[in-house]
Amino acid sequence: MAHKRIRPFNTRDTYPEQKLSNDLAQAVVARGTMVFLRGQVGQNLDTAESVGGHDPVAQTHQTMQNIKMLLEECGSQMDHICRIVVYLTDVRYRDAVYQTMGEYMKGVHAVSTGIVVPALARPEWVVEVEATAVIPD
Repeated sequence: MAHKRIRPFNTRDTYPEQKLSNDLAQAVVARGTMVFLRGQVGQNLDTAESVGGHDPVAQTHQTMQNIKMLLEECGSQMDHICRIVVYLTDVRYRDAVYQTMGEYMKGVHAVSTGIVVPALARPEWVVEVEATAVIPD
């Protein structure tokens, strides 16, 4: 791991009733160059086209692909992520969104905060993910 992850855990152990599998940590200690990503949504970054209609899974795939692409363009990678903030427009999307995010965040053990909001910038967007990464020294 690129950074020191304090008390790493998987959500399947701490929230067994939710049937999720996300690698998270209680804290991350990082040294290096910080990368702050704007909140990413289900939008193609090259065409500005919304992807996935109102489908939280399709939007989350696009969102995580955007995050991966942007990190790589910054000289970073997914395992440099230290913190994510997830915004959902409906708590009922949580399970699908977190399962999909987990596919991209395996072994990362970032700290994570989830927030339910009334709306995002466009009415069709149902999930937004903000990420902070640190490229190790």
